[in-house]
Amino acid sequence: MKKQKILITGGTGFIGFNILKKLQNLNYNLYSLSTNKPNKYRKIKKVKYLNFDLKEKKKIKKYLNLKFDYIINLAGYVDHKNKAETMSSHYNGCKNLVDFFADKRIKNFIQIGSSLEYGKLKAPNLEKNFCRPISNYGLAKYKASNYLIKKGKKNKLPFTILRLYQIYGPHQTINRLIPVSIKACLENKIFACSDGKQRRDFLYIDDLSRLIILVLKKKPFNTIFNVGSGKPIKIKKVVQLIKDKISLGNPIFGKKKMRKDEVLNCYPNIKKIKNSFGWKPRVNFKDGINATINFYKSKKLGIFKYHN
Repeated sequence: MKKQKILITGGTGFIGFNILKKLQNLNYNLYSLSTNKPNKYRKIKKVKYLNFDLKEKKKIKKYLNLKFDYIINLAGYVDHKNKAETMSSHYNGCKNLVDFFADKRIKNFIQIGSSLEYGKLKAPNLEKNFCRPISNYGLAKYKASNYLIKKGKKNKLPFTILRLYQIYGPHQTINRLIPVSIKACLENKIFACSDGKQRRDFLYIDDLSRLIILVLKKKPFNTIFNVGSGKPIKIKKVVQLIKDKISLGNPIFGKKKMRKDEVLNCYPNIKKIKNSFGWKPRVNFKDGINATINFYKSKKLGIFKYHN
């Protein structure tokens, strides 16, 4: 049987790398597209790496005309402080990709969205809720979702939008809560935190990768799905758990103020995706944190310098 082609944009990032790693032994030809080459910790032998920016339409036409079966769009600028670049990479990049593949008869365009599309709506968030994004990143993701829905319906482009909450696990970028806290504790540092009253939903990366495989195997529903554990936890409890398991570090809660655009309670209702794909998270939070801590311990902190 001829192998199907999968393109993962943002394939050298934390989520993209882990998905490619899970797919590498399945019956697919795998392609990764990103602006940067993979670092030595995130390079996979069976993947063909392409390097250019999705804002470059000419390069999209030149390098992506390979009759792909599936697109998984994870591309976008990770430093949300740069408003112009955030909007350009997450919205315009997605728009260019959707426009190019709209008439290519692909089997599924999987757009990776964000919980921040909902804004400050009361939790648990439901897919039917009208979104009110308050951050530039949330707005960029929301505009991308809406463009894909509109274009998908007009051009009969099959699609799936996965609105992710907090994904964590080995290889995560160092500018996220869990690896930042692990690094500080492993180095036995004093580090400033907010009061930690925010409630968030954390999903282990292996549960997300397993879901992606299920999405690839099923006919697209052409709709939006929340993706999380369905079990919110306070940030203070997360940091304290990491400290207790490492037995080092000194988090100072209340030392940092919450961002103006930060939502106090952000977690999903996940009934829709559980019912549609027969999927549910398998890794409980404590086990996931243990696995993540052990990963960084095994690398003796050297891996952190590759995650800036």
